[in-house]
Order: sequence, then structure tokens, then C-alpha cells
Amino acid sequence: MEGIEAMEEINLTIEERMENSLTALSSSLLTLRTGRASPSILDRVMVSYYGADTPLNSLATVSVSSAQQLTIQPFDKGSSGDIEKAIIESDLGLTPSNTGDVIRINIPALTEERRKEMVKMCKGMGEDAKVSVRNARRDGVDKVKKLEKNKEISEDNKKDGEDAMQKLADGYVKKIDDVCKKKEEEILKV
Repeated sequence: MEGIEAMEEINLTIEERMENSLTALSSSLLTLRTGRASPSILDRVMVSYYGADTPLNSLATVSVSSAQQLTIQPFDKGSSGDIEKAIIESDLGLTPSNTGDVIRINIPALTEERRKEMVKMCKGMGEDAKVSVRNARRDGVDKVKKLEKNKEISEDNKKDGEDAMQKLADGYVKKIDDVCKKKEEEILKV
């Protein structure tokens, strides 16, 4: 009976890892621009602040001032130059305008070429999440095989455990595909 409980524990752990992969993908996809202003597109921007890479959102308040414009209000006015530089150097293709107190970013409409680039980035992020899910499945299958090798579960239980891992992984891969497809449609929508 201990072997079955251990297998259920493995299933829960693996499912949690797969869920974390999906959550990480969702938050990464928020940083992709879709043509309208959203503070989350700046989440990946790291600012070199006194020699340390610091997330932009911990140095300034980012707000949406209109559908096509973001406003960044640095907590420390002296960091506005560093923030501006970090935004220009990011792969977002945005050009900030610094007035000293406030940095404004106009979000231009995406060109067809830039949309395709964003879709490619989206697919790459999706593929990374799928790899993470497959790695979790592989680890789970290895643990189940180890239980069978140690004679804690029968061969039938091992097969059932492997099948359950595969079904779980297939379900999460489908969810990842759905999330990516939705984001791609959002990016390609003019």
C-alpha cells in the first residue's frame, strides 16, 4: 500500500511542476506587446541601477495614460536616465521620451514584420514550457520505475503510473498550445 501512496505523491508533485510551467508561460506571454499599452510589457526590463540589475517595476510606477501610451514615474528622479537606457536596449522595440520627471512611451502599432517576430517569440516561450512539462513527466516516470525496481509497486501499477503521467503531460501540452494560440491571435489581430 505504501507504494501506491508514494505513486500518488509523485503524481501530485509532477502535476504541480506542470502547473508551474503553465503559470510561468502565462506570465511570460504578458510581456509580449500586442499593439495596445499594458504595464506588463515592461516586466522583463532590467535596469542597471547603481551597478545592480533591478526590475523596472521596483524602481518606478508604470501606468497606462492612454490606449497607446505608458507613463513611467521613477521613485528616484536620478534613475530616469538608466530606465530610459534599459528600455531602449530591451528587445521591445520601444522608444521612450524622458521629460526629467516622467518617462513616456508611445506604443506604436505593430508592423506585420514585428507581429511575426512576436509570434515567433510566443512559440519559443510555448516550446520552453512544453520542454519543462516533458522534463517533469520524465522525472515522474523515472521515480515510478524506481518504485517498481525496489518492489514497492507491481509492474501493472508501474504501467498505470506511467500512463497517468503521460495523460497529465498531454493535457498540459494541450493547455500550453491553447494559451499560445490565443496569444498569437491577439498579436496578429490588427
